[in-house]
Amino acid sequence: MKPHRRKRLGVILFIATGMSVAVALTLFALSQNINMFYSPTQVANGEVEAGTMFRIGGMVKDGSVEQHQESLAVSFVTTDYTHDVPIEYEGILPDLFREGQGIVAEGRLNAMGVFQASRVLAKHDENYMSPEVRAALEQAGADPENHQFRASPED
Repeated sequence: MKPHRRKRLGVILFIATGMSVAVALTLFALSQNINMFYSPTQVANGEVEAGTMFRIGGMVKDGSVEQHQESLAVSFVTTDYTHDVPIEYEGILPDLFREGQGIVAEGRLNAMGVFQASRVLAKHDENYMSPEVRAALEQAGADPENHQFRASPED
């Protein structure tokens, strides 16, 4: 092979190797930061391993919010009207957080089956519901508009 072709092949191989390393590092970084969304039914069915970071969404169950007096800790239950998942959170809740409203929480499930939230998000007005929460409620047979359970998803 002629020297100028060998030099050109070396440059091409160097650029290809550099691009491969950059793509690999980018994909690795993205895979570490992906938070999958699960409904309370999926969590109750064991589709999520304890300790895995993910998002859970549903409605805050009426009568389930317990504020702790000595700290900012709060516990509540989220539901898709089929299954319930208890959630514990320590921090300031969003102003729009209340019972009967849709939420999305980010965190990890502990070994006891309690979701330890690191962040809680509430819907921003009464007409909005997260697409993931709406789909999970509809799949569970609940009417997301009226926050009621239907007899079957076809109703």
